[in-house]
Amino acid sequence: MAVYVALLHSIVLGARRRVVMADLRTMAEGLGFRNARTLVATGNLVFEAETQPIASIETQLETGFAAAFGKHVDIIVRDADMWLKLAGGNPFLDGIGSEVIIRVMRQPLAPAILDMFAKYQQGERMAVVDGDLWIDFGLKASETKMLPALTTKRLGVGTMRNWNTVRGIAQMISRDEKVDV
Repeated sequence: MAVYVALLHSIVLGARRRVVMADLRTMAEGLGFRNARTLVATGNLVFEAETQPIASIETQLETGFAAAFGKHVDIIVRDADMWLKLAGGNPFLDGIGSEVIIRVMRQPLAPAILDMFAKYQQGERMAVVDGDLWIDFGLKASETKMLPALTTKRLGVGTMRNWNTVRGIAQMISRDEKVDV
């Protein structure tokens, strides 16, 4: 059995309809995944499954989600080792947890992508670490011009989580695997 993390791009199903995390866990377990649990109500799922290719798990979850909730949602999956490496790669540890954001990517970004965002930057720090985009908004994420520029059209399939959530998921995994974070 391996531990996996799945991040849903959006849990909004339509006007005033959001995915309930208990329903998300039920959907995952209905697909044969075990010990499904969530962290906060933003589409963060940790579960166990037989070792298999990440793309296979993403396809299973996306297909299952569409069947259960009537809408396609991009779902990014990492195995436990990949997630712990991601969490260990934060280049902005001096930032505030809710203002440091990572865009977890399905296909890795090249560091050259940072040049595209220079015209939007207003003091934000940015880095690409192992293909994922890290941004430290420095206490002003709600005021930035950067967020509207971080689109799937520009970057490819990915989803954003703040550092507090990334750390929380790593702690969930560490309890499962008895690994320090």
